[in-house]
Amino acid sequence: MSWLRALKETARSGLRVERRRLEPLVALRGAAGLAIVVGISLTLFGPSVAASSAFGAFQGAIATYQRSWRPRPVLALASGLSLAISTFLGYLVGTHSPFFLLLLALWTFLAGLAWAVGPTVGVIASSNAAIMLVTVTLPSSLVEAAGHAGMIAFGGVVQAALVVLFPIRRWGAQRDALADALAAVADYARRLRHDPVAPFDPEPLMTARLAAAVTPREARRRPAELHGARGVAERIRPVLASLADPALGVPLEGVERDRVRELLAAAATVLDGAARAIRNGESPAIPPAAAAALATPDTGAVLTGPARRAAARLIALLADVVEMARGSGTGAEPLLRPTLPRLVPLALRTMRDELGRRRSPVFRHAVRVCAVATAGYLLGHVLPFGHGYWAPMASVMVMRPDFSLTYARAVARFGGTLVGVALATGIVQLTHPDTGLSAVIAVACAFLAYLLMRTGYAVLSGCVSAYVVFLLGMGGLQWTQTVPDRVFLTLIGGALAMVSYAVYPAWETPRLRTRLADWLAANGRYAAAVIAHYADPGRGSDEVRQALLDTREARIAWQEALDKATHEPVRHRGLSRSTAEEADHALSQLGRTAMLMEAHLPDRDAVPVPAAAKLADALRDATEQGAKAVRERRVPRWDEVERALDAWDGEGVPDRVVRRGAGLVLHCLDDLSDALTDTSSPNP
Repeated sequence: MSWLRALKETARSGLRVERRRLEPLVALRGAAGLAIVVGISLTLFGPSVAASSAFGAFQGAIATYQRSWRPRPVLALASGLSLAISTFLGYLVGTHSPFFLLLLALWTFLAGLAWAVGPTVGVIASSNAAIMLVTVTLPSSLVEAAGHAGMIAFGGVVQAALVVLFPIRRWGAQRDALADALAAVADYARRLRHDPVAPFDPEPLMTARLAAAVTPREARRRPAELHGARGVAERIRPVLASLADPALGVPLEGVERDRVRELLAAAATVLDGAARAIRNGESPAIPPAAAAALATPDTGAVLTGPARRAAARLIALLADVVEMARGSGTGAEPLLRPTLPRLVPLALRTMRDELGRRRSPVFRHAVRVCAVATAGYLLGHVLPFGHGYWAPMASVMVMRPDFSLTYARAVARFGGTLVGVALATGIVQLTHPDTGLSAVIAVACAFLAYLLMRTGYAVLSGCVSAYVVFLLGMGGLQWTQTVPDRVFLTLIGGALAMVSYAVYPAWETPRLRTRLADWLAANGRYAAAVIAHYADPGRGSDEVRQALLDTREARIAWQEALDKATHEPVRHRGLSRSTAEEADHALSQLGRTAMLMEAHLPDRDAVPVPAAAKLADALRDATEQGAKAVRERRVPRWDEVERALDAWDGEGVPDRVVRRGAGLVLHCLDDLSDALTDTSSPNP
């Protein structure tokens, strides 16, 4: 993609406004917290302290909107406390001293590294580093700075307290994640009726797994219907695929296929009913027709072999889902996440490890943010506009570790700023608000920001721009002193952010082969773990489960890298778009084949298949070597796997499922090699 086209695509993406489900009660709660803090601060301390505390309350509410599965009060408290510390330290070193520049460089570098911990931590850290540039200018003495910091922290406390006192749809995010996972499996069952080899995107299941991780305190309070249903949905998905697949299931036409379609339709209906029940916190209502289809006694007479076993497992698993949706099932042990005190050392260790990866996107992002923030701060003070902090603030707010988001947000920030400032200016000219009215309008702008936050960054930027104008106006700064400067400096800040990525990029395009190789190796370990289970049925399934999770993570990493590379102005280096699509299809089918074999894992007392052990070892070694070949731009070979299969055929095959699946695995590996044949060559 050329630079011109990349800029056009990112600009269009940044200015896009999407229709999303609005949450007015949540927005009203955040605005109410802001109004309480501003009202108390104005009454007791005056406009300057009120402006500082308003920033703390505003950022505390913003933190609760992040896509995180941690308790919302914890996010609000962490945001308010970190912003208070940043403000106090910033004032302590002096905004006009070289030490402040060093502090700004350190703070923004650490905020960039925080993205290694996760996007939620990265967003909160970046936002607080940007807002600090404004809040440090408000106090006029050390005692006032301490008071401002205390009120900023108080703003976060108020937002956290409101979340606790007025919960809105408690456990709603977790309910939605689990319901979406069940609905995705239901949709998969419907598609399998017409396309027996339909693909499945595991992202809803992965999201549900993240949502299921809770702290020990949350585990004691979690609703019963959120226990265990995700794990059952994970087990249903391979059973559905194996039941529909003609290679390991039933023929494409005939009485058996009709019975399979009937079971798939009933499974989809049951899963949809369980999803609705969990989402709304009610008892599931299963239509009598679906229940009758699953209870039909002629399944054993129509289906035979693997298909019959799959049908029996499906009916039992669906019964478990319904019981769990009613809150009466027996759930698995909860997935535990570390509490916030235990998370801090883990986060610091992750950030420290990132320092050693000088070519990683996160490290490069930290360097870019640090350089742009300091350069923007110096430039803003050299230019004769005043309010020089607007340039670095805009830069830090828009910068992200990848190209497309940074450029899209830069365009959206400038466009939203223009609209927000223009509207705020018009309102000021018409109303000439005093301190009280400025506070009221600022709270109204914050409410709109909370309400429309998920519709697009341009809309959010417009609301935030108007909010800041009225907030500073409440503190005594006239709009003529801030608006023209802010528009121009925001443009400079966005331009610096965009130039920094062009000068010091972290492109995903050159990493595509590495991502593909990681996915190949993970798929190989997954398939090998499944096949090894046939050789030793008595072994536990933990190895298979962990290998499956690793495969999903590698697949998501590959797909995210491919999506980012699609929008980058970089020529492909060894993987064209068509090659990437063919390789993606081959590895998707490899993972799907392993999943089909997993659906028929033998019981502990089943007859072992000794030849499967040699094949598993050969497959594991071959895919590791194949991944190395992919990274080195060579075509992987699978001679070792072929020899293991030939030896297996000479020994006899007591289980046709695993042998047929092993043949399909080799076929998928050959397809991958064919896809890479035209573009793989030794490095020049």
